[in-house]
Amino acid sequence: MFDRIGIITNSGVKTVSETLTQLVSYLGSKQRTIILDNCCAELVTTGEFEVFPQDELGKHCDLVIAIGGDGTMLMASHLLCDLDVPLLGINLGHVGFLSDIPADDIAHNMDAILDGDYVDDVRFLLQGQVFRNDVSIFEGYAFNDVIIQKWNIARLVELETYINGSFVHRHRSDGMIVSTPTGSTAYALSGGGPVVHPALDALLLVPICPHSLTNRPIVVNGDSVIEVTVGTREIDHARLTFDGEIKLELAPADRIKVSKKDKKIRLIHPPEHDQFHILREKLHWSK
Repeated sequence: MFDRIGIITNSGVKTVSETLTQLVSYLGSKQRTIILDNCCAELVTTGEFEVFPQDELGKHCDLVIAIGGDGTMLMASHLLCDLDVPLLGINLGHVGFLSDIPADDIAHNMDAILDGDYVDDVRFLLQGQVFRNDVSIFEGYAFNDVIIQKWNIARLVELETYINGSFVHRHRSDGMIVSTPTGSTAYALSGGGPVVHPALDALLLVPICPHSLTNRPIVVNGDSVIEVTVGTREIDHARLTFDGEIKLELAPADRIKVSKKDKKIRLIHPPEHDQFHILREKLHWSK
Protein backbone atom coordinates (compact mmCIF):
# COMPACT_ATOMS: atom_id res chain seq x y z
CA MET A 1 0.00 0.00 0.00
CA PHE A 2 2.78 2.43 0.93
CA ASP A 3 5.49 2.04 -1.70
CA ARG A 4 7.23 5.43 -1.75
CA ILE A 5 8.05 6.41 1.81
CA GLY A 6 9.59 9.73 2.76
CA ILE A 7 11.51 10.38 5.95
CA ILE A 8 11.84 13.80 7.53
CA THR A 9 13.53 15.22 10.63
CA ASN A 10 14.73 18.57 11.91
CA SER A 11 17.68 17.43 13.98
CA GLY A 12 21.07 15.86 13.43
CA VAL A 13 21.57 14.53 16.95
CA LYS A 14 23.00 11.04 17.48
CA THR A 15 19.68 9.44 18.49
CA VAL A 16 18.05 10.64 15.27
CA SER A 17 20.95 9.29 13.22
CA GLU A 18 20.73 5.86 14.85
CA THR A 19 16.95 5.62 14.43
CA LEU A 20 17.14 6.89 10.85
CA THR A 21 19.78 4.32 9.91
CA GLN A 22 17.66 1.57 11.44
CA LEU A 23 14.54 2.75 9.59
CA VAL A 24 16.29 3.05 6.22
CA SER A 25 17.68 -0.47 6.62
CA TYR A 26 14.24 -1.81 7.54
CA LEU A 27 12.44 -0.14 4.62
CA GLY A 28 15.16 -1.29 2.24
CA SER A 29 14.58 -4.88 3.36
CA LYS A 30 10.89 -4.41 2.51
CA GLN A 31 11.76 -3.21 -1.03
CA ARG A 32 10.21 0.21 -0.46
CA THR A 33 11.43 3.29 -2.30
CA ILE A 34 13.06 5.54 0.30
CA ILE A 35 12.92 9.32 -0.06
CA LEU A 36 14.87 11.55 2.33
CA ASP A 37 14.88 15.25 3.05
CA ASN A 38 18.22 17.05 2.97
CA CYS A 39 18.70 16.81 6.74
CA CYS A 40 18.20 13.04 6.73
CA ALA A 41 20.44 12.57 3.68
CA GLU A 42 23.37 14.08 5.60
CA LEU A 43 22.97 11.46 8.35
CA VAL A 44 22.72 8.31 6.20
CA THR A 45 25.87 6.69 4.83
CA THR A 46 24.47 3.49 3.31
CA GLY A 47 21.43 2.40 1.30
CA GLU A 48 19.66 3.57 -1.82
CA PHE A 49 17.40 6.59 -1.60
CA GLU A 50 16.17 9.71 -3.35
CA VAL A 51 16.67 13.17 -1.88
CA PHE A 52 14.37 16.22 -2.02
CA PRO A 53 14.10 19.47 -0.07
CA GLN A 54 11.61 19.35 2.80
CA ASP A 55 9.04 21.49 1.01
CA GLU A 56 9.16 19.19 -2.04
CA LEU A 57 9.43 15.78 -0.38
CA GLY A 58 5.68 15.22 0.19
CA LYS A 59 4.92 15.54 -3.53
CA HIS A 60 6.93 12.37 -4.23
CA CYS A 61 5.63 10.11 -1.41
CA ASP A 62 2.54 8.15 -0.45
CA LEU A 63 3.62 8.13 3.22
CA VAL A 64 5.92 10.39 5.23
CA ILE A 65 7.59 9.31 8.48
CA ALA A 66 8.77 12.03 10.87
CA ILE A 67 11.57 11.14 13.28
CA GLY A 68 11.68 13.29 16.40
CA GLY A 69 9.13 14.66 18.84
CA ASP A 70 5.87 16.53 18.48
CA GLY A 71 7.79 19.58 17.22
CA THR A 72 8.97 17.57 14.23
CA MET A 73 5.40 16.36 13.66
CA LEU A 74 4.15 19.95 13.71
CA MET A 75 6.76 20.96 11.15
CA ALA A 76 5.86 17.99 8.94
CA SER A 77 2.12 18.70 9.21
CA HIS A 78 2.68 22.21 7.85
CA LEU A 79 4.55 20.75 4.87
CA LEU A 80 1.96 18.05 4.10
CA CYS A 81 -1.46 19.49 4.92
CA ASP A 82 -2.17 20.61 1.35
CA LEU A 83 -1.00 17.32 -0.20
CA ASP A 84 -3.23 14.66 1.44
CA VAL A 85 -0.16 12.55 2.26
CA PRO A 86 -0.45 10.55 5.51
CA LEU A 87 2.04 11.25 8.29
CA LEU A 88 3.52 8.76 10.76
CA GLY A 89 5.68 9.68 13.75
CA ILE A 90 8.57 7.86 15.42
CA ASN A 91 8.97 9.39 18.84
CA LEU A 92 12.33 10.62 20.12
CA GLY A 93 10.87 13.52 22.10
CA HIS A 94 9.77 13.97 25.69
CA VAL A 95 5.98 13.69 25.38
CA GLY A 96 4.93 12.41 21.98
CA PHE A 97 1.17 12.88 21.72
CA LEU A 98 1.46 12.87 17.91
CA SER A 99 4.48 10.66 17.26
CA ASP A 100 3.50 7.44 18.98
CA ILE A 101 5.82 4.74 17.58
CA PRO A 102 8.70 4.15 20.02
CA ALA A 103 12.14 4.22 18.42
CA ASP A 104 13.05 0.88 19.99
CA ASP A 105 10.11 -0.96 18.40
CA ILE A 106 10.06 0.16 14.78
CA ALA A 107 9.90 -3.22 13.03
CA HIS A 108 6.91 -4.57 14.99
CA ASN A 109 4.79 -1.49 14.36
CA MET A 110 5.91 -0.95 10.76
CA ASP A 111 5.20 -4.57 9.79
CA ALA A 112 1.52 -4.09 10.59
CA ILE A 113 1.31 -0.66 8.98
CA LEU A 114 2.93 -1.79 5.73
CA ASP A 115 0.47 -4.70 5.68
CA GLY A 116 -2.39 -2.17 5.79
CA ASP A 117 -3.24 -2.67 9.46
CA TYR A 118 -3.29 0.80 11.01
CA VAL A 119 -5.51 3.55 12.41
CA ASP A 120 -6.22 6.43 10.04
CA ASP A 121 -6.67 9.59 12.12
CA VAL A 122 -7.83 12.75 10.31
CA ARG A 123 -7.17 16.07 12.10
CA PHE A 124 -8.05 19.61 11.09
CA LEU A 125 -5.88 22.72 11.24
CA LEU A 126 -6.55 26.37 11.95
CA GLN A 127 -6.46 29.18 9.42
CA GLY A 128 -5.50 32.55 10.88
CA GLN A 129 -5.60 36.07 9.42
CA VAL A 130 -4.62 39.46 10.78
CA PHE A 131 -6.50 42.55 9.65
CA ARG A 132 -5.12 46.04 10.15
CA ASN A 133 -7.41 48.87 9.14
CA ASP A 134 -9.62 46.19 7.50
CA VAL A 135 -6.76 45.06 5.25
CA SER A 136 -5.36 41.53 5.57
CA ILE A 137 -1.65 41.83 6.40
CA PHE A 138 -0.88 38.23 7.36
CA GLU A 139 -2.28 34.74 6.79
CA GLY A 140 -1.06 31.38 8.08
CA TYR A 141 -2.17 28.10 9.60
CA ALA A 142 -1.54 26.02 12.69
CA PHE A 143 -1.99 22.40 13.74
CA ASN A 144 -2.05 23.05 17.50
CA ASP A 145 -2.90 26.66 18.22
CA VAL A 146 -2.96 30.33 17.33
CA ILE A 147 -1.91 32.49 20.27
CA ILE A 148 -2.17 36.20 20.95
CA GLN A 149 0.12 36.97 23.89
CA LYS A 150 1.69 39.87 25.71
CA TRP A 151 5.23 40.76 24.75
CA ASN A 152 7.99 42.94 26.10
CA ILE A 153 5.94 44.16 29.08
CA ALA A 154 5.25 43.12 32.65
CA ARG A 155 1.54 43.94 32.55
CA LEU A 156 -1.61 42.54 31.02
CA VAL A 157 -2.93 43.07 27.51
CA GLU A 158 -6.55 43.86 26.72
CA LEU A 159 -8.38 41.65 24.21
CA GLU A 160 -11.92 41.71 22.85
CA THR A 161 -13.38 38.40 21.68
CA TYR A 162 -16.20 37.59 19.23
CA ILE A 163 -17.58 34.19 18.15
CA ASN A 164 -19.49 34.13 14.86
CA GLY A 165 -19.92 37.88 15.13
CA SER A 166 -21.37 37.79 18.66
CA PHE A 167 -19.53 39.68 21.37
CA VAL A 168 -18.22 37.29 24.06
CA HIS A 169 -16.12 39.41 26.40
CA ARG A 170 -13.45 42.02 26.86
CA HIS A 171 -10.75 40.90 29.23
CA ARG A 172 -7.26 41.65 30.48
CA SER A 173 -4.81 38.77 30.60
CA ASP A 174 -1.44 37.52 29.37
CA GLY A 175 -3.14 36.53 26.12
CA MET A 176 -5.54 34.13 24.43
CA ILE A 177 -5.04 30.63 23.00
CA VAL A 178 -7.27 29.46 20.14
CA SER A 179 -6.68 25.74 19.89
CA THR A 180 -7.70 22.66 17.93
CA PRO A 181 -8.51 19.44 19.82
CA THR A 182 -5.00 18.31 18.83
CA GLY A 183 -3.58 21.36 20.61
CA SER A 184 -5.67 20.77 23.73
CA THR A 185 -2.78 18.73 25.18
CA ALA A 186 -0.23 21.44 24.35
CA TYR A 187 -0.06 25.04 25.63
CA ALA A 188 -3.84 25.13 26.14
CA LEU A 189 -3.53 22.38 28.75
CA SER A 190 -0.90 24.39 30.63
CA GLY A 191 -3.31 27.34 30.54
CA GLY A 192 -6.01 25.34 32.34
CA GLY A 193 -7.95 24.24 29.26
CA PRO A 194 -9.75 20.90 29.00
CA VAL A 195 -8.41 17.81 27.26
CA VAL A 196 -10.55 17.44 24.12
CA HIS A 197 -10.69 14.18 22.22
CA PRO A 198 -9.12 14.74 18.76
CA ALA A 199 -12.16 13.25 17.01
CA LEU A 200 -14.37 16.11 18.20
CA ASP A 201 -15.20 18.95 15.84
CA ALA A 202 -14.48 21.76 18.27
CA LEU A 203 -12.37 24.84 18.95
CA LEU A 204 -11.00 25.92 22.33
CA LEU A 205 -10.56 29.46 23.62
CA VAL A 206 -8.24 29.52 26.62
CA PRO A 207 -7.30 32.81 28.30
CA ILE A 208 -3.73 32.95 29.61
CA CYS A 209 -3.60 34.06 33.26
CA PRO A 210 -6.76 36.24 33.09
CA HIS A 211 -7.09 39.03 35.64
CA SER A 212 -10.64 37.91 36.36
CA LEU A 213 -10.68 34.34 37.68
CA THR A 214 -14.23 33.89 36.36
CA ASN A 215 -12.91 34.15 32.79
CA ARG A 216 -12.76 30.46 31.98
CA PRO A 217 -11.90 28.39 28.86
CA ILE A 218 -14.66 27.98 26.27
CA VAL A 219 -15.29 25.10 23.86
CA VAL A 220 -17.29 25.93 20.72
CA ASN A 221 -18.33 24.26 17.48
CA GLY A 222 -15.45 23.57 15.09
CA ASP A 223 -17.07 25.60 12.31
CA SER A 224 -17.08 28.74 14.44
CA VAL A 225 -15.23 31.87 13.41
CA ILE A 226 -13.23 33.42 16.24
CA GLU A 227 -12.22 37.09 16.14
CA VAL A 228 -9.97 38.73 18.71
CA THR A 229 -9.24 42.46 18.65
CA VAL A 230 -6.18 43.91 20.36
CA GLY A 231 -7.18 46.67 22.75
CA THR A 232 -3.70 47.41 24.06
CA ARG A 233 -2.70 50.96 23.21
CA GLU A 234 1.03 50.53 22.71
CA ILE A 235 2.86 48.90 19.78
CA ASP A 236 5.06 45.87 20.55
CA HIS A 237 3.03 44.85 23.58
CA ALA A 238 1.38 41.85 21.86
CA ARG A 239 2.55 39.26 19.35
CA LEU A 240 1.01 36.46 17.37
CA THR A 241 2.32 32.89 17.30
CA PHE A 242 1.30 29.88 15.21
CA ASP A 243 2.30 26.54 16.76
CA GLY A 244 4.83 28.32 18.94
CA GLU A 245 6.48 30.26 16.13
CA ILE A 246 6.34 34.06 16.33
CA LYS A 247 4.71 35.37 13.17
CA LEU A 248 3.80 39.00 13.73
CA GLU A 249 4.10 41.97 16.04
CA LEU A 250 0.55 43.14 16.72
CA ALA A 251 -0.55 46.77 16.77
CA PRO A 252 -3.46 48.40 18.61
CA ALA A 253 -6.86 47.58 16.99
CA ASP A 254 -5.44 44.65 14.99
CA ARG A 255 -8.14 42.02 14.44
CA ILE A 256 -7.15 38.35 14.41
CA LYS A 257 -9.61 36.01 12.67
CA VAL A 258 -9.29 32.26 13.29
CA SER A 259 -11.32 29.46 11.72
CA LYS A 260 -10.94 25.90 10.50
CA LYS A 261 -8.61 25.42 7.53
CA ASP A 262 -10.15 23.85 4.42
CA LYS A 263 -7.48 21.10 4.26
CA LYS A 264 -6.74 18.39 6.83
CA ILE A 265 -3.81 16.23 7.87
CA ARG A 266 -3.94 12.43 8.01
CA LEU A 267 -2.04 10.81 10.87
CA ILE A 268 -1.21 7.10 10.77
CA HIS A 269 -1.09 5.16 14.04
CA PRO A 270 -0.26 1.53 14.90
CA PRO A 271 -3.33 -0.77 15.00
CA GLU A 272 -3.43 -0.84 18.82
CA HIS A 273 -3.54 2.98 19.05
CA ASP A 274 -5.69 4.16 21.97
CA GLN A 275 -5.98 7.86 22.74
CA PHE A 276 -6.80 7.25 26.38
CA HIS A 277 -3.77 5.01 26.81
CA ILE A 278 -1.64 7.85 25.46
CA LEU A 279 -3.22 10.30 27.90
CA ARG A 280 -2.65 7.94 30.83
CA GLU A 281 0.95 7.40 29.81
CA LYS A 282 1.90 10.98 28.96
CA LEU A 283 -0.05 12.78 31.69
CA HIS A 284 0.62 10.11 34.34
CA TRP A 285 -3.03 9.49 35.06
CA SER A 286 -3.92 6.65 37.46
CA LYS A 287 -0.48 6.78 39.06
